[in-house]
Amino acid sequence: MPPSTTYALVMLLAGIGIPVLAALNSALGVRLGSPVAAAAILFLVALATTLAVLAVYRPPGQGLGLSGTPRHLLLAGTLVAFYVLSITFIAPHFGVGNAVFFVLLGQLISAALIDHFGLFGARPAELSLTRLSGIALMTAGVFLTQKV
Repeated sequence: MPPSTTYALVMLLAGIGIPVLAALNSALGVRLGSPVAAAAILFLVALATTLAVLAVYRPPGQGLGLSGTPRHLLLAGTLVAFYVLSITFIAPHFGVGNAVFFVLLGQLISAALIDHFGLFGARPAELSLTRLSGIALMTAGVFLTQKV
């Protein structure tokens, strides 16, 4: 299987996981009576999982390499926390589908801008009329899924 097919399949599974995460964590937040507690539990489980994977895939004795890392790159952790907290708070009131619709719309917009300007070291990809049309079509498709 070509690497691009493997990448596409892994990212498809990650995409499938986003609404499942939203539904599970928002239900946990309702059950616990605290979306913040649900988010904290999610992050504890995520940390344990990540540490287990790190133990398997990192060579022994290799450090994390944070000493020379620009601090703005750590903003990603804050963005993950923002996503988890916002979806956990909002999905029970707004609906998982509606919440994920706006998440997807935000992802389409930010991904197009990141690629167009080559931000954060991303491989530049021009935001052509064809690409804009594709994004608009995807947005319309996601919108239609929420209107049915």
